[in-house]
Amino acid sequence: ALALGCALLLALKFTCSRAKDVIIPAKPPVSFFSSRSPVLDLFQGQLDYAEHIRRDSEVVLLFFYAPWCGQSIAARAEIEQAASRLSDQVLFVAINCWWNQGKCRKQKHFFYFPVIYLYHRSFGPVEYKGPMSAVYIEKFVRRVMKPLLYIPSQSELLDFLSNYEQPGVLGYFEFNGSPQPPGYLTFFKSALHSLKKDYLGTIRFGVITNKHLAKLVSLVHSGSVYLHRHFNTSLVFPREVINYTAENICKWALENRETLLQWLWPHGGKSLLLNNELKKGPALFLFIPFNPLAESHPLIDEITEVALEYNNCHGDQVVERLLQHLRRVDVPGFESLAPEAPAQLPDPPLITTSPCCNTVVLPQWHAISRTHNVCELCVNQTAGGIRPSSVSMPQCSFFEMAAALDSFYLKEQTFYHVASDSIECSNFLSSYSPFSYYTACCRTVNRGVTGFTDSEQEVFETPALAFSSLEKKCEAASPSSVPHIEDNRFLFPEVDMDSTDFTGLSCRTNKTLNIYLLDSNLFWLYAERLGAPSVTRVKEFAAIVDVKEESHYILDPKQALMKFTLESFIQNFSVLYSPLKRHLIGSDSAQFPSQHLITEVTTDTFWEVVLQKQDVLLLYYAQWCGFCPSLNHVFIQLARLLPADTFTVARIDVAQNDLPWEFMVDRLPTVLFFPCNRKDLSVKYPEDLPITLPNLLKFILHHSNPAPTPQNLANPPTKECLQSEADVQQGHISHLEREIQKLRAEISALHRAQVQVEAQLSSARRDEHRLLRQKQTLEKQHSLLRLHSEQLQALYEQKTGELEEVAHKLQELADASENLLTENTWLKILVATMERKLEDKDAGEMLTSLKEAHSNHPEPAGAPRLPGSTPPPSNGSATLASERNNENRTD
Repeated sequence: ALALGCALLLALKFTCSRAKDVIIPAKPPVSFFSSRSPVLDLFQGQLDYAEHIRRDSEVVLLFFYAPWCGQSIAARAEIEQAASRLSDQVLFVAINCWWNQGKCRKQKHFFYFPVIYLYHRSFGPVEYKGPMSAVYIEKFVRRVMKPLLYIPSQSELLDFLSNYEQPGVLGYFEFNGSPQPPGYLTFFKSALHSLKKDYLGTIRFGVITNKHLAKLVSLVHSGSVYLHRHFNTSLVFPREVINYTAENICKWALENRETLLQWLWPHGGKSLLLNNELKKGPALFLFIPFNPLAESHPLIDEITEVALEYNNCHGDQVVERLLQHLRRVDVPGFESLAPEAPAQLPDPPLITTSPCCNTVVLPQWHAISRTHNVCELCVNQTAGGIRPSSVSMPQCSFFEMAAALDSFYLKEQTFYHVASDSIECSNFLSSYSPFSYYTACCRTVNRGVTGFTDSEQEVFETPALAFSSLEKKCEAASPSSVPHIEDNRFLFPEVDMDSTDFTGLSCRTNKTLNIYLLDSNLFWLYAERLGAPSVTRVKEFAAIVDVKEESHYILDPKQALMKFTLESFIQNFSVLYSPLKRHLIGSDSAQFPSQHLITEVTTDTFWEVVLQKQDVLLLYYAQWCGFCPSLNHVFIQLARLLPADTFTVARIDVAQNDLPWEFMVDRLPTVLFFPCNRKDLSVKYPEDLPITLPNLLKFILHHSNPAPTPQNLANPPTKECLQSEADVQQGHISHLEREIQKLRAEISALHRAQVQVEAQLSSARRDEHRLLRQKQTLEKQHSLLRLHSEQLQALYEQKTGELEEVAHKLQELADASENLLTENTWLKILVATMERKLEDKDAGEMLTSLKEAHSNHPEPAGAPRLPGSTPPPSNGSATLASERNNENRTD
C-alpha cells in the first residue's frame, strides 16, 4: 500500500509538471497604430506613463482599446483622422487595455471597447459615447477644448439663441483688469460638467462681456447666468436660493432646459431609445446628411424655422425676432429678452424678393378663372419715367402686392387684355399711386406639370408681358385641371408664403408632433426601414410615426425636403380627416420566383394573389417565428394535392410586409382561407386545432364550394334527368345574366351619380371658397368703414366743439358791444349836459363883460336901439351856438 501511494504521488507530480509545459504564454503585444500615426500608442498598457504625460498637456484624449475588438479596429482610422487635424492642440494617446501584464488591464475594468476619455487640464475624465466618426469625435474634442463660446455682438447673440443645438446658457462676466472675474471659473467648469453628463452636447454655454449686450438678456450683475427658452419663460440662475457651483449650474440647466429639436443617436445595440420616444406621441423623423463641422446648415435652419412656427402658439415677439434672423431679415433695433417681460419687438418687414412679383392661384368664382387658373402679378416701380429712391423703397412691399391683388380682382372685367391661347396678360394702373402700375399674366397649369418652380424664375426676372417660355411648357387645359386646394402649396409655394395657418399649429390639434433629427450618413438603414428608397442621390427623408394609431406616413421622396413641403406634410397630418395615406412597407416581389408550389405574397402582390378569383389558403409567418418552419412540409403536401388552376397555397412574411389593418393578425402562425368569389367571407383556421394535412383538407372542403357526394357518383343520373337539370341550370344562368345586367345598370347609374355628387362637391367646395373670400373681403371692408366712421365721428365732435366755442366768443363780443354802446350814449348825454352848463356860465360872463364895456364905451349915435331889445351877440357866442346845434344833430 505504501508503494502504491508513492507511485500515485509520482504520477501526479509528473502529470502536473507536463501540464505546465503545455501552457503557451501569450504573445507580446504589437503596436496598434502605425509609426507615422499622430496617435501615441502605448500598446503595452503603460497607464502610469499616460497619467504622467497627461499632467503636462492642456487637453488629452485617451483611447482605450482591445486589439481583437472589431469596433476598436473600425474606430482606429477615425481616431487617426481626427488626430491629424488636432494633433497640434490635443495630445492623442492610445492604450492597450487588454494586455494581461499591462497596468491598464489591472486597474481598469471596462465592459466594452473602445472607450474614449478626454481631460481638460485637471478636469476629467469626460467620456465620449457618440458615433465613432472622425467628424463627430473632432467636434466633441473642440467642445472640450472650448466649452464656452464668446459672444461679442448682437448678431452672434441671435445666432446663439436660434441655433439648432438648443438650449443655450449665457453667463455675463466683466473682465475689468481681472483675468478671472468671480464665478467665471465655476461657470467654465459647469460647461465641462454638462459635457460629462450629456455626451451629445445639447446644452451650449456662452459668455458675454459687453454690458449693453448682457442687458438684452436681462443680465445686469457680473456672474449672472441666463437660460434661454423659446416658449416658456427664460430663467436666471437663482444664486440666492441655490449655491453657485459647477454641479448646481449644470443640474439647473439640465432640469429646466427646453428642447425644440431632438437629435437621436441609436448606438446599434438593443435599447429602448426609439420605443421611449415613440411612446410620447406622434413623431416626425427627419433624416438629413449632417456635417457637424460645417459652419452653416441651411436645411437645419429651415427645419428650426418650421419647429419655431409650429410651436409658437402665442405669437411670441422674441420668437418672431429669431425667425427673422433665421430668414436673414435685417431689422434695426433689438430690445431686451428679459424673462420677466418679453420685449415688444418692432414689426418685422415681410420677406420679399426682387423683382416685385408673386404667383397667385385664382379662386374658382372669378370670370378669368374659367380659362386660366394661375396669375403672376408684378409691380413696375419705374412706370411714368420716375424711378423711386433705392433708400426709401429697396424691395417690393407686401402691401403693394396686396393692393395689386385687390385691384386685380376689382378691375379684371375692365382692364386691357393681351390674350393668347394659353396666356392672358393685362396692364392696369393703380388708382392711388401715380408712380407705379401693375402687370398681370394669367395662364393654365396642368396638375401633372413638373418643374414649375424652375420656370417660375424665368417669369420673375422682369415684369414684362412676354411669357413665351411658359407657352412651350404649359399647355391649355380644361377647368378640371385646376389644382386641388391641397396641391396648391406644392405646385405654387409662394401662394401661402404669408399664411399664418401653420403658426402655433401644435396647440390647435390633438396630434401634436415631436420632431427628431437623425444623421442620414449614419442611420440611413432606419430610413429604409421606414420606407425610404435604398438608392437615392440625396439622403433626405421625412416620416411621421404614430404608434398609437399603428401607422406611419412618409413624405413623397420625389419632393425636396424644404420648409413649405414640411409645413404641408405636417398640416395634412394634423387635420381631422387627413389626406395622407398610410405607408405600407413590403419586400421586393421580384426576389420570389413564381414557379414554386407555395406562392410568396408581398405587400404589392397581396391584392392580385389573395383577393382574386381562386380559393386561397394564406399562411402568416415571420423569420423569427420558430414554429413556422415546421409547417412547411404540411403546406407543400397540401399544394401538391390541390389543383393549381382552382386553388392557391400562399404565405406572407408579416415582419417584412405591411398589410391594411383588416388583413392583419395578432399571433403567428395564423392560417386564413379566402374562398373563391367570396373574399368577404374569409375564415380563420381554429387556434385549438392542430395544423395537420387532414385537418387542413377538412377545413378547406368545409368552407369551399360543395363537392359532389359519393351517393351521386354511385347512381349516375339518367339522360332525362340531366336534360331537366340542364334546363334548370340554363334557367338559373339566364336569371343570373339578367341579374348581372341589372347590377351593371345599377353600377353605371351609381357611377353617374358618383360623378354628379363629385361635381356637386366640387361646386360646393368652390362656393365655399368663394363665400369665404367674400366674407373676408366684407369683413375687411366693414373694418375699414367702421374705422372711417370712427374717424368721422371724432372729426364731427371736434368741429362741433370748435363751433360752440366760436359762438360763445361771438356772444361775448355782442354783449360787450351793447354795453359799450349804452355807455357811449350816457357819456354823450353827460358831455352835452356839461357843455350846456358851461355855455350858460360863459354866457353870463359874456353879458357881464359887455355891460362893463358898454359902460366904458357908449354906443354911437348911428346905431339906434329899440327899447327892451337885447344887444346883438358877439361873434364868439354865435360860433359856440352853431357848434352846439351841430353836436345836437350828431347825437
